[in-house]
Amino acid sequence: MPTKALKRGMRLSLMIVTLFITSVNVITDAQEAPTIFGDLTISPQFSPDPLTVRGMSGGSISANQVAGRTETVTGPCTGFVDETTDHTLVLTSKFDYLKLQVQSPEDTTIIIKGPGGTWCNDDFNGKNAGIVGEWLAGTYQIWVGSYEKGKYLPYTLQITEVK
Repeated sequence: MPTKALKRGMRLSLMIVTLFITSVNVITDAQEAPTIFGDLTISPQFSPDPLTVRGMSGGSISANQVAGRTETVTGPCTGFVDETTDHTLVLTSKFDYLKLQVQSPEDTTIIIKGPGGTWCNDDFNGKNAGIVGEWLAGTYQIWVGSYEKGKYLPYTLQITEVK
């Protein structure tokens, strides 16, 4: 089995156990369970809003190496991520406003690469990373990072059009 696939499988197993033990997320009848390491395709006025996906932050690659810089207009490219993306987000058309925000019990970072550039963030809301603004149609690669190399932490990524 290739090393990359084995590491991804180990991360997924660790995440499932951690989420099972630490999760206190209450799911109402109107919401579906969040996807784990999910890839999403959305259009304006998507439902449900917010959409949520879960994952495990962190990795062994420096975030500034993946981003190709140490800073962007949305914040610093800090922490450590996996070589492979955590999520792929496909926007079928332009969004005048879209917010992606990480929710985690620990400090997280985020890198997003897509049409028009690369964006990084740390501490968008407290210690949770996020990116907000106008988004072009296209495919976006998303990495969620941790500050300590090799430290994996559970997170939920919320995507919303609500200001």
